[in-house]
Amino acid sequence: MSGRMQGKVVLITGAARGQGRSHAVRLAEEGADIIAVDSCAGIDSVTGKYPPATPEDLDETVAEVEKTGRRVVARQADVRDQPALDAAVAEGIAELGGLDTVVANAGIASYGRAWELDETTWQDMLDVNLTGVWHSAKAAIPHLIEAGRGGSMVFISSIGGFKGIQQVGHYVSAKHGIVGLMRTLANELAPYRIRVNTVHPTNVDTHMIQNPGTWGMFAPGDPEPTQDKAIAGFTSLNALEVPWIDPVDVSNAVLFLASDEARYVTGATLPVDAGAAVR
Repeated sequence: MSGRMQGKVVLITGAARGQGRSHAVRLAEEGADIIAVDSCAGIDSVTGKYPPATPEDLDETVAEVEKTGRRVVARQADVRDQPALDAAVAEGIAELGGLDTVVANAGIASYGRAWELDETTWQDMLDVNLTGVWHSAKAAIPHLIEAGRGGSMVFISSIGGFKGIQQVGHYVSAKHGIVGLMRTLANELAPYRIRVNTVHPTNVDTHMIQNPGTWGMFAPGDPEPTQDKAIAGFTSLNALEVPWIDPVDVSNAVLFLASDEARYVTGATLPVDAGAAVR
């Protein structure tokens, strides 16, 4: 039986590990070929919080996609660098024969009260988490339009795209900004049958939350925060009383929005948040 993404080509940014790897494998399981892009490099304002993805991580994503029997083209490119991203997308399309779906997933996390953030930390966040999504769209849209068969774009936002969260004002600003970009593109691209939506996860069990910086947000005042100390704080965020969700929970929502099952869904903000938005 054919999968829900059979014959489709999907671009995924931030694909080396975490949610990005999960999206790549899940969509490949449903028949998609994957263009996997990741910078595989650190950013100074982030590297002290958690380690960056590596080329070896991207190689592991390639291996896991290939286990599904699908093709994958992997490139190291930073979403802040439009020419590099354009080249990666063009090379992937040339090898795989087209492009149908974009999953703009690349993102970073850092922490601090809004008025105490330094300029570099603020700008790095906006450059990756908001401008990087715009760059991903710019790299892909001309190809989608030229192909003339419609398509789907899914931007990974956050519960921080719905509400304010202390200590991450720059992150929240970027994730709100993604929603505005999505809603605009949903209108601009509707004549081409290209749908654009956002997915809004609560905390996801990846490197981005499993680190002392994030644990400290949920165990305030503790000089040596640990996962165990932070679990109660994580859990209090979600109505369903789980501390975090698994990457595949987000990937399944991405799969729905990318598939023909969502052929009339555009301009939507889909929470996968264990009830955090209504808490």
